[in-house]
Amino acid sequence: MTENNSFFEKVYEVTRLIPPGRVTSYGAIARYLGSGRSARMVGWALNKCHTVDETIPAHRVVNRNGLLTGKHHFMGRNTMQQLLESEGIRVENNGVVRFQEIFWDPVRELRP
Repeated sequence: MTENNSFFEKVYEVTRLIPPGRVTSYGAIARYLGSGRSARMVGWALNKCHTVDETIPAHRVVNRNGLLTGKHHFMGRNTMQQLLESEGIRVENNGVVRFQEIFWDPVRELRP
């Protein structure tokens, strides 16, 4: 397994732990994995996750401002928004409403 594949698998493991109705950011996942400057690499991993496991909830990962910047990687223009809304998350103008309130930080949530 290459270093990228190992990193990608770690991204998938963390992403699977995001609870329904919550969102996190690419940077938050990168920080949790000890690679704080690798938010873009987290995005690349999530862009490829559909080839690994269709059940990885990549729709729950947005940018640091709550914007749905990865939406073009989903089939259909509004798929990411629809998936979030099906979990009770409001989206307006391609952004998560009440982003700070529903933000799930793996550093706080997964560390004792």
